[in-house]
Amino acid sequence: MNLSRLACAVALTLIPTLSWTQVAKPKPPAEVPTSYAKVDITEPFQVTLDRMKAARPAIERRQQELLARRYDLANRPANGVTMFRGKPVQEGIRVKLPKGVTWQQLAGLSPDEIKTRDLYPAGFLPLSHPNHPEGGMLFPQFHIDAMLRDEQRDLNRFDLGFDLPDHILPEFPAPMFLTTHPEMGDVTKGQLLTINNFYEIFNGLLNPKQIEGLRLLLTPFPQQQFNQTEDRRSVKPSRGVTCFDCHSNGHTNGSNHLVGDIRPQELRHRIETPTLRGLNVQRLFGSQRALKTVEDFTEFEQRAAYFDGDPVIATKKGVNVLERGSQVHFMAEFQALMDFPPAPKLNVLGKLDPKKATAQELRGEAVFNGKGQCVTCHAAPYYTDNLMHDLKTERFFKVQMVNGMKAVGDGKIKTFPLRGIKESPPYLHDGRLITLEDTVEFFNLVLETKLTETEKADLVAFLRVL
Repeated sequence: MNLSRLACAVALTLIPTLSWTQVAKPKPPAEVPTSYAKVDITEPFQVTLDRMKAARPAIERRQQELLARRYDLANRPANGVTMFRGKPVQEGIRVKLPKGVTWQQLAGLSPDEIKTRDLYPAGFLPLSHPNHPEGGMLFPQFHIDAMLRDEQRDLNRFDLGFDLPDHILPEFPAPMFLTTHPEMGDVTKGQLLTINNFYEIFNGLLNPKQIEGLRLLLTPFPQQQFNQTEDRRSVKPSRGVTCFDCHSNGHTNGSNHLVGDIRPQELRHRIETPTLRGLNVQRLFGSQRALKTVEDFTEFEQRAAYFDGDPVIATKKGVNVLERGSQVHFMAEFQALMDFPPAPKLNVLGKLDPKKATAQELRGEAVFNGKGQCVTCHAAPYYTDNLMHDLKTERFFKVQMVNGMKAVGDGKIKTFPLRGIKESPPYLHDGRLITLEDTVEFFNLVLETKLTETEKADLVAFLRVL
């Protein structure tokens, strides 16, 4: 009996034990959507760099193919129409129509007919970020080159380049106008403001608080793609970005980003940098966020928007926590000084002076205030109502995926001032409209105003002199 038990014990010891690699593994759970970015990066930076650099050509090619299907991006400037410092303004309708339909025919159809027949122009759909699943701040190459030259600060991303051609963007460097010094015109005299030259230019023009506010607007601070961590998108550790990297000279250079207030990623909207000109007459800030003061906007940008609206990742990457009572106030005080460009054909009420305007411009003003319904949201003298409006563009198209972005409509959008509008292409909050002619066609369709070809041309002529 004892021998039998001993034999059994020996036999059991000879049975090989199952290792963890031999046990059937449970299926991994389906990926659950999350509001947060991954904080603990385990992939070596060099692996990330090589992988994303290799993927870059295909990503950029896909975006360029999308733009080519939607738009005519040729360099065709309007005859004799320029921005303040002489850059030509692009003219003509650049959004491509579906085959077999004209703009007049399209405007004669109901939203339901356009949606059912899939006739909504692709160029009127929301525009995706060049790499929507990744997102992040993206700067035109001319601004990147200027920062490398003037500050030895590199804003190149190894994973992605800018997607729109230079000739459809605002002039660079942009002029800057101050409410406190209208007699000076462009106070920068054609220079690009940097941390290296702002004091020389503005000492004697600004008070000490405003100079300090401008310094902070020109000081680089860590940002999602540009910082010292291993999940940055610059080859070398970066000092970060400045407020004026997007709003160069207090205006815009066409840089784009994704709004930080929407999740999941595919529903985030591309945001084309708006101008800061005329900030003192505005009461809403941040395109769709409806922030109520410029102080809120200034603080929000560096605490949240710089890091895709994720305070967890912001802590890791080095968020710059501004001091509200001094730094935020100083920055806001300077921003409130930035004025619109001169508009010599407008009177003190912001309307056309009949002695200076052409017959076409006066007809365009009548369309603007009448049949075109533009004045409903864009009232003189600054051509904004300081409200939010939902155009309900989803009436015209079916929900669809566009290069990683889910096009479902636009929601409520802030009414931007139209003063100086010819200086700020491309148009709408995401830059989907290349010219003022595109913009007129878009609103003619969406508002169902059924303007004639002559009325559209007159309206563009009026917008160019605002």
